[in-house]
Amino acid sequence: MIEGGDLSARAIETVREACKRYGRADVAVEARFRRHVYDDPVASVKLAKLRRGQLRAWRERLEQKPVFVGPSFNAERSARDRSPATVNRDMAMLRAALNRVLAPGAPGTEAAWQEALKPIRNAHRRRTVYLDRDQRRQLLDCIEPEAVPFVRTLCVLPLRPGAVAGLEVADFDCRTSELSVGRDKSGKSRRLQLPHAVAQLFLAQTAARPPRAPLFARLNGKPWNKDSWKRPIARAATQAGMPTGTTAYALRHSTITDLVNSGLPLLTVAQISDTSAEMIERHYGHLSGKITVQALDSLSL
Repeated sequence: MIEGGDLSARAIETVREACKRYGRADVAVEARFRRHVYDDPVASVKLAKLRRGQLRAWRERLEQKPVFVGPSFNAERSARDRSPATVNRDMAMLRAALNRVLAPGAPGTEAAWQEALKPIRNAHRRRTVYLDRDQRRQLLDCIEPEAVPFVRTLCVLPLRPGAVAGLEVADFDCRTSELSVGRDKSGKSRRLQLPHAVAQLFLAQTAARPPRAPLFARLNGKPWNKDSWKRPIARAATQAGMPTGTTAYALRHSTITDLVNSGLPLLTVAQISDTSAEMIERHYGHLSGKITVQALDSLSL
């Protein structure tokens, strides 16, 4: 394996080197290559000799890899089959890396390497782990005190965990109860008018704290991140008897579901959640209009 060096200064000859060049600017992409490419026989194949059959064999090995469910600190994690959506994400990185250095081969021939990496159609399934408000209250009752404000926010607002972790004190205007969300997947800033009960939660986090401080900080003063929030949620989920798959993102799904059930237009839900109307329609459209008794300001716990 090539651990360093300037790949741009010489020719890229192997699949491994193509992946190294593509992944050097993105830690997550590089980690995916380490898991699925670098230790696989396909990594040492010369690009000039890469054929459809070799990538098809890699894809078959990938599809057969199990996915382990549960927190990494749990020695008794269960295994499940790799889903089509997960296979697509793993293949997408290799396909993108090879596209940078290889032209597509003639369709229908062994030179058509790209044909082996075509994504599985209709691979995205609806998210099914939903926690109703009573379940979210039970989860909060079991969460360690340090994590309560952060997790409570995930339970009442349809924000991505990373976006909540990136909030600073200055992002909340206590005079107008408005929240500015600028660090999210789309990169577009948006302002949310918070219901009174939710605004009180945010107000408590701003007391006597500097504007640039994390709005939701850990006891050590640092913001939350994926490695620090998953353990308390996993432990609380186990203690509260929550369904398998109860994660920070499951809380986001639950609040989005409540918003759709409240009768809000799907486009409005998409704007609040920082996603596309198409994605909301795909995953939640079957709920639209099903229940109309919930209001936006009643999502607080």
